[in-house]
Amino acid sequence: MTHINFRDLRYLVAVADHQHFGHAAAACYVSQPTLSTQIKKLEEYLGVQLVERTSKRVIVTPIGRMITERARQVLNEVEDMVDIARAAGDPMSGELRLGIIPTLGPYLIPHLFPVLQARYPNLRVLLHEERTSGLVERLRDGSLDAAIMGVPVQDEGLIPLPLFQEPFQVALPSDHPLAQQTQIEREELDTLPMLLLEEGHCMRDQALDFCSRVGAQQQQDFRATSLETLRQMVAAGAGITLLPTLAVDNAMTDTHGLSVRPLAGTPPVRELAIYRRRGCAREPLISALGELIRELPPVKALPAP
Repeated sequence: MTHINFRDLRYLVAVADHQHFGHAAAACYVSQPTLSTQIKKLEEYLGVQLVERTSKRVIVTPIGRMITERARQVLNEVEDMVDIARAAGDPMSGELRLGIIPTLGPYLIPHLFPVLQARYPNLRVLLHEERTSGLVERLRDGSLDAAIMGVPVQDEGLIPLPLFQEPFQVALPSDHPLAQQTQIEREELDTLPMLLLEEGHCMRDQALDFCSRVGAQQQQDFRATSLETLRQMVAAGAGITLLPTLAVDNAMTDTHGLSVRPLAGTPPVRELAIYRRRGCAREPLISALGELIRELPPVKALPAP
């Protein structure tokens, strides 16, 4: 090997991701001996051991991890160069790899995709739903172009484009005394058991902050995996919870054992933004996507950030 090429960097990143030569080779559409040989040549060229080979798995060495991260950055820059060139002809075409948090995806995407497809017929959106930490990691490694997440995200390499603020409402069993009211005062939630999402959801942190300010008590023996689970548990009489406005289905309120009421005064809100990497080649498209989201009828009715 007289130089490092992009193919070898892709092999190294695949090995680090899969920690298995066979799986990495399959992901790169080459034979395992070919990939293994190229990794060995890369090690010889650099003069360092990048991976430890065992009978069961591959372990990336500390210097290998450092070089792998640099390799990701180089590959991301190359992909951005290609995207810039392709976007010069039609910036609203091609593929957009978009991430979204699961507490928003099911309630925003049905409104967004029909409009998106009608306005940009040459654009193919590849959607990935995951919690914030996973989306941030995918933005960093270049496997996503943009992600819609709650604000703030602590990463200086990611640039947010504010979208909207989404007020929270109180969901409670239909036979609960507070369900007879048109709105709920914050102090009325004092000491009531509050059902929350499990660890890792950004909405859980927002709900915990609200609980600490109004005196509501977290239900310690329950953690929901989704908003739909929360909705069902409330309807079953297990407690109350907070639902973001877009997740409130009017057809489900005051039926099926569930009632949803707004909070009196200024309600707690979560702020949503679409994040991209600094210097991302798809910035014009992401900005246009943000504007389209803000113009969606259910979003337009919400307060701006």
